[in-house]
Amino acid sequence: MNVLELIEHAIKGREKSYSPYSRFKVGASILLKNGTYVSGCNIENISYGLSNCAERTTLFKVISDGYTKDDIVAMAVVADTKDPVSPCGACRQVMAEFLNPDTPIFLANLAKKYKQTNVKELLPYGFEEIENAN
Repeated sequence: MNVLELIEHAIKGREKSYSPYSRFKVGASILLKNGTYVSGCNIENISYGLSNCAERTTLFKVISDGYTKDDIVAMAVVADTKDPVSPCGACRQVMAEFLNPDTPIFLANLAKKYKQTNVKELLPYGFEEIENAN
């Protein structure tokens, strides 16, 4: 896996951000086992609670296309920040449900400075997934 390529896909996803209120564009990308990259961005709404972060947009795209957490190799998140961007609490909880605990997550900035982490580090006391939820 090429981390910088994954980050580049997240940067391209960020370009599609709809963020007229915060003006804070975020992109995310997921690499699947079949070699496919799925990217997404943050999408805001004037009723701010109805906005969606890039991490959730990307994960929801992957799941809605029929993939599972076992299909995901890695995830990257990018924003125009001095240091690597950090996901919000809601995104961390969604990651905990739709990523395996040890899936590599690369938090990055536009300069491609990144930090590798995973769900266990980002959300050590997250809600547990219900067995056989489907």
